[in-house]
Amino acid sequence: MDKIRLDKWLWAARFYKTRSLAVQEIGKGRVLVNNQAAKPAREVAPGDRVTIRKEDPALQVQVVAVSGVRGPAPVARLLYEETPDSIAARERAAEMRRLAPEPALGIETGRPTKRDRRLIDQMRGK
Repeated sequence: MDKIRLDKWLWAARFYKTRSLAVQEIGKGRVLVNNQAAKPAREVAPGDRVTIRKEDPALQVQVVAVSGVRGPAPVARLLYEETPDSIAARERAAEMRRLAPEPALGIETGRPTKRDRRLIDQMRGK
């Protein structure tokens, strides 16, 4: 077996929990094969590049092997290899998230209470 349906491979490689979820994501255009839009029945073979836009940034993987059986995660990890560009982009995004300030940290006292809102309205002249 040297080729397999894209939806079945995504399911076996554990990118999606069910094949129907994989089909939905492919239909929405979130999965590309060799930088082209794909359909669920598109066959993938070792050497193909699959781009999966599940989170930001997109995950780019090279198909190493095919399997029609969903196995444990360590075995599924052997079906693909993430590209160096994708690894670098994910690390950059993680660093940006780490350096970005948490919006909730700027609020020391929390939401205004009913009394606080009345005082604010009184100061505004309402």
